[in-house]
This record gives sequence, structure tokens and C-alpha cells, in this order.
Amino acid sequence: MAIREVNSAEIAARPSHQDRRVLVTGAGRGIGQAIAIGFARRGATVGVADVTRADVDATVAAIEAAGGRAVPLVLDVADYAAVESGLAEAARVIGGPFDTIINNAGISPKHDGVAHRVWEMDPAEWGRVVAVNLSGPFNTIRALSPAMREAGRGWIVNMSSVAGKTYSPIVACHYAATKSALIGFTKHLAAELGPFGIRVNALAPGRIETPMVKAVAGAVNEEQVRLTPMGRLGAPDEVADVALYLTSAEASFVTGQTVDVAGGLYMT
Repeated sequence: MAIREVNSAEIAARPSHQDRRVLVTGAGRGIGQAIAIGFARRGATVGVADVTRADVDATVAAIEAAGGRAVPLVLDVADYAAVESGLAEAARVIGGPFDTIINNAGISPKHDGVAHRVWEMDPAEWGRVVAVNLSGPFNTIRALSPAMREAGRGWIVNMSSVAGKTYSPIVACHYAATKSALIGFTKHLAAELGPFGIRVNALAPGRIETPMVKAVAGAVNEEQVRLTPMGRLGAPDEVADVALYLTSAEASFVTGQTVDVAGGLYMT
């Protein structure tokens, strides 16, 4: 197993995102929580969005305990009206619209730890996954892109997955379809919004140690570790670090890309 590299405290807390206003969806737990905390450490005001009040409050409390600034947003990203009204209220509270979007919210339903195959799938489950995983990112971008366009700057990261690039037996077809669609969505938006100074990229995590992954049978994760050249599961903050990079000045000429954060699990 490869030894994990860790940034120094000084690097991890450098003010690379000072005065930025960052919306993170699915920020109540796992990767989203790590991303929200990471942006706050770098000086951003963070909109903590999730469907569960307790999870939102926990992330906000963690940010504030470390001296950061966060605003809670309890909403369903699949509901455009709720997204639009919630973001308008947040803008009033923090003094302006979010200039950075991390579209992390996503679901991957399992049944007794196993994903349904297409012949077993309830059409309502398909619709819900598409609504959250694909329409959710559209909703946040639709709501915030006019202000980004007017400002002449903006940063967007969509959360895809290695399952959107290759077959993964541990997820269902709805999850794979939405994560693949996000890659095309990202490329299109990078071209459409690039002339207005808005960069759009995506991340494709592999097996990251999150509550979603822990819900899967242990033998499945052991097999994924075996297939991963680095010989371990990833950590949520390792994904957060790449999101921070893609929205920083260091990545000023990077757009339309999907970056794998997977320990070599899938290579192109």
C-alpha cells in the first residue's frame, strides 16, 4: 500500500480562496463536507447545501469552530424553485451571489447493499437519481451563471465518477448514466461559458472512504482496493484538494477537463 502524502498545515490553510463565495452541494457528509471545510480553511465563505438539517448544521459547526464562515442551505438540488430561492437568500446574507459552485450532491441507491440491475429497477428510482445527479447541477448553474457571466468570472466543478467512464459492477445504470452525462455537460459548459471568464471542470473519484462506500459489503471494497494500484481507498480531503486546485489561480488555463482522483483505479 502506498504511503499517503500530506500537505503541511501552512499549505493546507493558505488563503488561496480569500473573499470567494463557494456553494458546495451535498456538503453534509463525506466528500462534500471535506470540500466545504477545505474551502473555508482557504478563506472562502461557504454555502453548505444538503437535504438534511442535522448534516448541514454539523458541517457549518465544524467550519465555524475552525474560525471559518459558512451559511446553511437546507434544500433539494432537484427542486429548481427551492435552489433559486435558497441561493437568493444566501446572497442577501453573505453580500453577493456565489461565484464558485461545487456540484457534489449525488445519490447511488442500493438494496441490501446491492445496486439493482436494469430489469429490476423501479422507474421512479431512475427518475430520482437523474433529478439529483444531473438536473441538480443544471439547477445550480442555471441559477448562478447569469451573475457569473455579468461579473466576468466564475468557477464550477461537477462531481462525476470513474463509473461515468467505465463499467463498474457496484453501481447501477442510473448512476453510471448520470456521471457519464456530467462529463459531456462539463465540456459543453466549458466552451459555452469560457468566453465570459468562467472555468468548468469535473472530478471523477474512485473508491473514496465515505458513508456511501461504507454501505457496500466489505468484500466489494477489498476487491476495489486490490484493483487500485495505490492499494488503498482514497480519503475525502484528497478529492477536496483537487477541487481547490481546479478553482484556484494555479489552474487558470484549465477548463473542460475531467480529473480522476482514483489512485490509478482507471487510467485513460
